[in-house]
Amino acid sequence: MSRAWNLLRNAVDRATIYLPIILTAAVALGTYWLVRNAPKLLEPTTKAAPTHEPDYFMRGFVIKNYLPNGDLRSELHGKEGRHYPDTDTTEVDDVRVRSVSPQGYTTHATANRGLSNSDGSEIQLFGNAVVIRDPVVNPNGKGTPRLEFRGDFLHAFLDSERVTSNKPVTLIRGTDQFTADNLDYDNLSGVANLTGRVRGVLIPSAATPGGKPR
Repeated sequence: MSRAWNLLRNAVDRATIYLPIILTAAVALGTYWLVRNAPKLLEPTTKAAPTHEPDYFMRGFVIKNYLPNGDLRSELHGKEGRHYPDTDTTEVDDVRVRSVSPQGYTTHATANRGLSNSDGSEIQLFGNAVVIRDPVVNPNGKGTPRLEFRGDFLHAFLDSERVTSNKPVTLIRGTDQFTADNLDYDNLSGVANLTGRVRGVLIPSAATPGGKPR
């Protein structure tokens, strides 16, 4: 009995000596297992560049832009609109535009389709494009006749009051009419640069009995 007890005590003593090593090995194995099975951290990814796909749609809408003093600058109506984030532009079906200059001059535009920049200061018109500037009377009392531009493509710059086109256009000023292959009209200077095959029809103003134009 004493011998058996001695053997048991010796076994316990030896186990006690190796216990720290055993525990250390167990902890190491547990740590290794955790590392192997722990979820991996998300690696930083490069943000994908925006694609030319619409990020939102609009139907039967109106977009209005205002001057810093609160006056209306322009309003854009459309049957359906699609915004493209890569170019920050809005494509509009059955577009209608009304713009009011700081001097109070009004311009209207319509087309089958339009492409507007982010602030509505620039719009490209495609298909049956028409831009009309209403007749105005300058502060000095001099009148400016109605202006109308027609073509398959017109590019209107509302802030700088320009209309350009690299396709055939028709310009109607009062009763006069011009056609050309290209157009660059600057309303601020009152100069229309017509190039290509240019043709014009000038109709004299009707005269009163005293010989002065009406």
